[in-house]
Amino acid sequence: MTAPARAACVIGWPIAHSRSPLIHNYWLKTYGIAGEYRREAVPPEEFAAFVQSLAARGYVGANVTVPHKEAALKLAAADERARAVGAANTLWFDNGLKATNTDVEGFLDNLDACAPGWDRDLRKAVVLGAGGAARAVVYGLRERGAAAIVVANRTAPRAQALREAFGAPVEIVPWAARNEALAGAALLVNTTTLGMERQPALDLDLGRLPGHAVVADLVYVPVETALLRAAKARGLRHADGLGMLLYQAVRGFTLWFGVKPAVTIELRALLEADIAPSAATPPGIT
Repeated sequence: MTAPARAACVIGWPIAHSRSPLIHNYWLKTYGIAGEYRREAVPPEEFAAFVQSLAARGYVGANVTVPHKEAALKLAAADERARAVGAANTLWFDNGLKATNTDVEGFLDNLDACAPGWDRDLRKAVVLGAGGAARAVVYGLRERGAAAIVVANRTAPRAQALREAFGAPVEIVPWAARNEALAGAALLVNTTTLGMERQPALDLDLGRLPGHAVVADLVYVPVETALLRAAKARGLRHADGLGMLLYQAVRGFTLWFGVKPAVTIELRALLEADIAPSAATPPGIT
């Protein structure tokens, strides 16, 4: 007898540009698992009912993307990580519906792969942006023992809300002071949409960073942003947003299908080929 097929999905509004099906269906084929991963376009007013009917629809779990990540927290038993970040992107069943946020491990695992030892002397990190992605990054940096996390955002109230949520070691500086904040930083992370295709450029002076610094950009359309090109030109180690997209998918697949998948050169090439001719992906669509 063959095992019954298992299905998972990504829920968003809109959802047509999601690249998660490419990732998960590649892994299903690679590991010979009978299953399917689909897109589900669900408007906000129908999201709660859809989540409550996941099992009835034949799903063993789901990813959640914009604009539903915050709402998902109220519909499942969220772990400490998802509650701290204020958003859930992964749902699965385990004595009820559970929720977590895998953006944290996606960010950390990608840095570990691209710049081994990046966190050995993490006295200062600079984070650009204060949205949901920034909250996941700050959580991960606190987890790795960052002594100081300097956040620069274009709107002060949102940055202050992040500071209030996480407390020390988070420090807030005005957006206009972002270049000065780079002095002595071991890590720079861009969590904004600046530098994304069809978005304004990110104006930043990487000459302020020390030679041992690592630069991470969460933007992945284009895969190599102007920020990453500038980091390469300075000889700085760097990590792109496509890597984070791939690594954040690992835990969900493991929870739903029982196999921990590998992020491979072949899978990355598949995503790069899909991204290259496409228009910009809406921010937050995974």
